[in-house]
Amino acid sequence: MASMLIPRCPLIKPHLDSRATKITLGSTVLLRPAARMELSTAANAAADNASAAQSTESPTTDTVVQYVVLRRDLIDTWPLGSVVTQGCHASVAAIWAHKDDPHTLSYCSPSNLDSMHKVTLEVKGETQLVNLSDKLKGGGIDHKLWIEQPENFPTCLATKPYPKSTVSSFFKKLKLCK
Repeated sequence: MASMLIPRCPLIKPHLDSRATKITLGSTVLLRPAARMELSTAANAAADNASAAQSTESPTTDTVVQYVVLRRDLIDTWPLGSVVTQGCHASVAAIWAHKDDPHTLSYCSPSNLDSMHKVTLEVKGETQLVNLSDKLKGGGIDHKLWIEQPENFPTCLATKPYPKSTVSSFFKKLKLCK
């Protein structure tokens, strides 16, 4: 079973048997033992080299992370897929708007493509989201406040990728999105 695809996300706990991986409540993904996801031989080699390099680095390496903040009131009232889509919009927009930034280039590099770090948090509603956006602007933290159209109201925000030590203090009081 060593060749089975196992998710890297620490929040997903696979339960393995001989033929299936349970990923979320009520969903089972059947995998053939030889199933693998590959970008290209060169990209895999680069990722393997990066993984080897990371394992020899000191534990003080600052992880580059992107924060995504969703509104709890929308999570409770909208279909889950719609809320996830809003977060995806904000995430992609923040990365694209800062595509030439060194942290963004590192975050999206082929060697890091399979090991991106995102933290998804929640706020109570629109007021808290706008206040957080203002706080981030005041702190010089680049982000995208996603405004849903044509309704013209903020649904979520995402930072550009930053070293965790640079931005984590802005998000300490927020809850993980569950």
